[in-house]
Amino acid sequence: EIAMKAAGKIGIPVTRAKELNERHYGALQGLNKAETAKKYSDEQVHIWRRSYDVPPPTDKTEMNPEGISESLKDTAARALPYFNQHVMKDLKEGKNVIIAAHGNSLRAIVMEIEALTKEQVLELNIPTGTPLVYDFDQNLKIISKKIL
Repeated sequence: EIAMKAAGKIGIPVTRAKELNERHYGALQGLNKAETAKKYSDEQVHIWRRSYDVPPPTDKTEMNPEGISESLKDTAARALPYFNQHVMKDLKEGKNVIIAAHGNSLRAIVMEIEALTKEQVLELNIPTGTPLVYDFDQNLKIISKKIL
């Protein structure tokens, strides 16, 4: 809504979807990245944050009473069905779509549309607040990608 207002596009429908929420970091939820790296090592934090199928450690805490922890694979399992059912439908109908979501949900989506491997997604970094613009052909194959 903030981006649409700044662009002068008031009244365009906005859909909220919990499926696109950030992944849950388990025992690391809410912790500072630098402090976590000091405790566990930079390498281990990088694995937890960037790997495809290695989730952060689980721990039942006040912030995480269920002891939930998600890898990127888990986030993709939640986000991609929504993306494929709703966003791809709109794109097939020729609509323009803006997705404003958290980094790991976006990483899962980019992994899907760019057909990245588990190894390639390790290096994928989506800058915060920097739009990625994809143009698709009528078969939803990427024609171009721009980083604004």
